[in-house]
Amino acid sequence: MASKDDLGRWGEQVAADHLTSLGYLVLDRNWRCGQGEIDIVARDGASTAVVEVKTRSSLAFGHPFEAITSRKLARLHGLAMAWCRAHPGRHGNVRVDVVGVVRDPAGAPQIELMRDVF
Repeated sequence: MASKDDLGRWGEQVAADHLTSLGYLVLDRNWRCGQGEIDIVARDGASTAVVEVKTRSSLAFGHPFEAITSRKLARLHGLAMAWCRAHPGRHGNVRVDVVGVVRDPAGAPQIELMRDVF
């Protein structure tokens, strides 16, 4: 990967493909508003998942899930509410999921999904 941004885009694509393989329907990618950006918004059955993707090139500086702080969760909650206001009647139950992706240069990426973080 050439840069952190390239790694992040790659991780988001890996996460979107993984979610699709699990039956999620991706509704939005990189949705932006004045509060920030949601990596992925997807339907999972009757629920809408606001998905944060954290990608690492290794575990040398910790697991991707360790980057999800209480401050980050509060921001994601606000973004989820903003997305719902922008898409009235489309959301059903809303939750936050996190996908951690670790690039393995020798093989397939390691992907973990944490559902319903709050």
